[in-house]
Parts: sequence; structure tokens; C-alpha cells
Amino acid sequence: MATPELLAGLFEEHRPHVRAIAYRMLGSLGDADDAVQDTWIRMSRADTSGVDNLRAWLTTVVSRVCLDMLRARAARREESLDTHVPDPIVTRARRDEGPEAEALRADSLGLALLVVFDTLDPDERLAFVLHDVFGLTFAEIAPIVDRSVPATRQLASRARRRVRGQAPSPDPDLRAQRRVVEAFLAAVSDGDVDALVAVLAPDIVLRADGGAAKGLSRVVRGAQDVVSQAAMFSKLALSNQIVLVNGHIGVVSRLPDGRPFSVIGFTVSGGRVVEIDILADADRIARLDLPTATD
Repeated sequence: MATPELLAGLFEEHRPHVRAIAYRMLGSLGDADDAVQDTWIRMSRADTSGVDNLRAWLTTVVSRVCLDMLRARAARREESLDTHVPDPIVTRARRDEGPEAEALRADSLGLALLVVFDTLDPDERLAFVLHDVFGLTFAEIAPIVDRSVPATRQLASRARRRVRGQAPSPDPDLRAQRRVVEAFLAAVSDGDVDALVAVLAPDIVLRADGGAAKGLSRVVRGAQDVVSQAAMFSKLALSNQIVLVNGHIGVVSRLPDGRPFSVIGFTVSGGRVVEIDILADADRIARLDLPTATD
């Protein structure tokens, strides 16, 4: 029987993998941490002496934990999914991001994709994430969702069709993304409507999640309406910091006193902004690990 110290050490080796699954399954950093903790509790109470592949065992356990959480969330969720923006992962951006950095972020899931994940049935989401993102076989996934292998394959197939139909594919070049986002910010700052329209896709979608500040929550569709929305926000005395939001170029907007006001994820596709996802929920932003304003 492994000692508690040995068990804890083994779990820490796999914690990043377990948390990565939980975040992609749940779209909430707090819920992901809860799922990781629950997984650790289950491991600490189980006899894992006969487990040959601990990573696979933990994958199954955290997946089941997340599935239970997703089902409970679906049963009680009352807020409109239209204005819900998942928790973003925000990291420092560098101007000299090159192909190597872009390759390392190839598996990053942008906010636009996580928004679509929230519209999936819990079993569909699990099947898609485990198969298409983490490469598990349908034979491995089937027992988790208590389905046959063909039925599990159908779950992932349905999810894949919805993802392809709703989630835009971002341009891979981070430097090109940055040029588009900087052009957007400059046009908003200058009040240059023509320049702003030039960087927006005609069917752009802007989604804002203000949390308790319901007046900030909205969905805006179409370039002209997004221009009007941007003009309204341009009146606020905000400073903008270029960052990476879920591996893609985004912005942290700050108030004059330095407090973060919003985190904005941009999806740039075909050289234009096709989706803007704004988290302006002060409580959730306060819990994020954001780069400092000087980074």
C-alpha cells in the first residue's frame, strides 16, 4: 500500500493533465479546481496498487466527476447561455511570438469554442472532449457515459457537427491576430467607423457577460451593431493591455486606478474579427490570475 506522501506525489505528477480535462469539460476554473480536488479525494481513498496506468485511471475518474457536475449544472441552470462567457485563461503576450510558440498553443481551446461546448449535452461534451481533444478511443469513453461504443461514437459525431457549424476557426498566426486586434483598438480609440468596419466580419457576434451587472450582459450581431456597441464603450476611460486569452490574442481592459474591468477574447478568422467574447463580471475577474499591467 502506497504511503500518503507517495500517493500525493503521484497525483501531483498528473495534476496538470487532470486539470486540463476538467477545465475543457467545465469551462470554469473554480469548478475545474473542485473537480481536481474531488479526483484526489477519490484516489486517496481507493486501492490503486493494481492500477497499471494511473494517468488513464485518473482520466476516467475526473471525467466521471465532471460529467456529474455538468449534469447537475444542466438541471439547475437558469441563466441564458447566450450571454455566458466561460472563464478565460489569460497569459502574457509577446510581440515576437513565433511559429514555435504557436505550435505549443495548437491545442488551446479559444473562448468561442468553449461557448459552443456550453450548448452541448453533457454526454456529447464529454465524448467530444475526450476523443477529439485528448485522443481517447470510443471503447475507453463508452463506460464513462454508460453507452455502447457505437452510441458513444454518435455522441461525439453530433457534438462535432455542432462545433463545426457554430465555432469559428481562428487564424493560426498570432502576429497576424495581433495586427487585427490592434487595428480594432485603434479604430475604436479614434472613432474611425470605416476602419472599424474594415476589421469586422459582416456577421460578427459580440457576447458580453456582466454577471450580476446585468446591464453589461448582451449579445450583439452584425458589424454595424457591433460598431455602435464599441462606440459606447469607447467613452469609458479604459486602458487596454494585449494578452493571450486561451492561447489567442485578447485584451485586458483596466480602469484608471488599474483595476481590471474586462477580459476580451477575440476570434480572428480570415483576417477579420468574427467573434468577441467579453467577461465583465467583476467577481469572476477578481478570481483570475491576470498578468500585471506592466507585463
